[in-house]
Amino acid sequence: MLAFEGLTIMAFTLSLPAETLNATKNIPWFPENPKTLILEQCKTTRDLNQVHAHLIKTRLIRNSGLAENLLECAAILLPGPMDYAVSIFDNLEQPNSPAYNIMIRGYTLKQSPDEATLLFKGMYERSIQPDEFTFPCILKACSRLRALNEGEQIHAQVMKHGFGSNEFVENTLIHMYANCGEVEVARRVFDGMSNRGVITWNSMVAGYAKSGYWEEVVALFREMLSMDVGFDAVTLVCVLTACGRLGDIELGEWINKYIEENGLKGNVTLVTSLVDMYSKCGHVDSARQLFDAMPRRDVVAWSAMISGYSQANRCREALELFHKMQKTNAEPNEVTMVSVLSSCSVLGALETGKWVHSYIKKNRMKLTVNLGTALLDFYAKCGSVDSAVEVFRKMPSRNVLSWTVLIQGLASNGLGKRAIEFFNLMLEKNTNPNDVTFIGVLSACSHAGLVDEGRDFFVSMSRDFGIEPRIEHYGCMVDILSRAGLVEEAYQFIKNMPIKPNAVIWRTLLASCRVHKNVEIGEESLKNVVRLEPTHSGDYILLSNIYASVGRYEDALRVRVQMKEKGIKKTPGCTVIDLDGVIHEFFAEDNVHPDSEQIYHATESMMKKIKLAGYVPNTAEARLDAEEDDKEASVSHHSEKLAIAFGLIKTAPGTTIRISKNLRVCKDCHDATKMISKVYRREIVVRDRNRFHHFKDGSCSCNDYW
Repeated sequence: MLAFEGLTIMAFTLSLPAETLNATKNIPWFPENPKTLILEQCKTTRDLNQVHAHLIKTRLIRNSGLAENLLECAAILLPGPMDYAVSIFDNLEQPNSPAYNIMIRGYTLKQSPDEATLLFKGMYERSIQPDEFTFPCILKACSRLRALNEGEQIHAQVMKHGFGSNEFVENTLIHMYANCGEVEVARRVFDGMSNRGVITWNSMVAGYAKSGYWEEVVALFREMLSMDVGFDAVTLVCVLTACGRLGDIELGEWINKYIEENGLKGNVTLVTSLVDMYSKCGHVDSARQLFDAMPRRDVVAWSAMISGYSQANRCREALELFHKMQKTNAEPNEVTMVSVLSSCSVLGALETGKWVHSYIKKNRMKLTVNLGTALLDFYAKCGSVDSAVEVFRKMPSRNVLSWTVLIQGLASNGLGKRAIEFFNLMLEKNTNPNDVTFIGVLSACSHAGLVDEGRDFFVSMSRDFGIEPRIEHYGCMVDILSRAGLVEEAYQFIKNMPIKPNAVIWRTLLASCRVHKNVEIGEESLKNVVRLEPTHSGDYILLSNIYASVGRYEDALRVRVQMKEKGIKKTPGCTVIDLDGVIHEFFAEDNVHPDSEQIYHATESMMKKIKLAGYVPNTAEARLDAEEDDKEASVSHHSEKLAIAFGLIKTAPGTTIRISKNLRVCKDCHDATKMISKVYRREIVVRDRNRFHHFKDGSCSCNDYW
């Protein structure tokens, strides 16, 4: 005897197809109306096979209602492919509209909406009349396929058959049109409805949300409130998402109060939406309070909070929370991984990011466009260019962002010519570049010294692709010209720009004047920068260094004195290094690290060694308030040098050292790092505010221009 879900079935012998029954069964007792047995107690295909065999033996299979129950169980209730349901359907003598409805629903539910549309077409060809349930089923399939043309034809059939005022049908029409991008048509359907329940309002709200019409979501919700229309959790989730996108903290907090007053804090989805809303409105600490108070948290809640920290640039907290998540039963999903990789990119946390990549491969997570792009962006921003290219090549599909991230990554790592090769390959693959792509391409020309090519690309973007240059593109051209030593031409280019230059453009020119020792244009550049951003310390230091480079030390000192008089303080330099998945942070001359004593001893030893090899400290880079006798010690204890010394004592000989700096690397640290790479035979990768520096054997990938 075989028992399942309280039903006892005994074996009998009957000749049936093998795919229908592995073993035939005899059922001494069978309910008069077996609907409950079929729809509630059949949990597996084996269970259904047994009931199916009995229906065939007793000829009850000819009862259309029982046959439809059997079909519904196979097509909708049981997991797995539709093969069994198809075999049942094909053996029905005269399938009616309910049978077709079940099959259409099943195909749509099991990710085969194209098969659903083909079946609907066959239904019409056989002159089977659709009923009120047929149209919602097929419209959902059209929605999944974003098949607007077919959806419009079915809409016509809805009207022809007199179901135009059926609320269920109208709701699915709203959903179909919105999902196909025709939000205005969806709204016309909505406005034409005489009876609109909460599901109808939710359909329209969700339609606006799906299309990113956030202001319309909020406006429709306010209309619901003014009309005293009831709303539910589905409504609130959409509206909270809109509040986050619009930064509407006032409405978001009203909803939070409503949720609390109505005892809805136990709804995980609602509270997760609140966490997301507060994070996107910049109230990350409020989001964290809600998150910590949740009695249970699913992967969506964890992802929302991690994403909140990542978007707020509180990346260390994002990674700390991710490590806490790993100790729970919540399995990270794609959204989690994208946020974690983004934080790793900002911090240069190579080891943590590599663990994420390993997790993705181990768990066979699908390398979607978003996840793949986040992964290659992470590797590029950690200076692991070969790994970034490898990820790119393995991505099953790519979009313009994927190509752009790779091009920008190669350019910022000093591989300009290779970046342009990928740009040309992008065009060969018929992927059109956007404005951001051209920023990467122009940056690549700058790093590779390709002046003529840069000019050509600048002209091409508007002539061949219809992309009007923005301020960032003009800035790239200034960088291309000035980096190549064409400082005067770069200055004239700025003067002739059709749009007003910003501080970044003048700062770019100022930096080139330091390299090429052009005092006159350097002074003019600082005047313009100060007019736009008067308190940026780095600009004064650049001009001071220009004066010092041509021997005008009194003028260099005068600029530094001006800084003091104006109360302009240099932004504290901060360098981080990731060792074994732990982020270590260093500030100039600080001693908060638990290994500070050992680090300072290692730094002193390192500085002595590179001095013997020819390094000369550039005391002009010392802090402004340092006494003359302390200036050499001051530059020796810059955050980059402390981080590198820490890397030397904590990693095996020959290991690549990777650090990230929040500011532009100063000239002294740049010179020192070149010498360290030679003396210690280490490759050192430094990511500063502007670009990557790959130090090896005493030279740098930037060719001493940054």
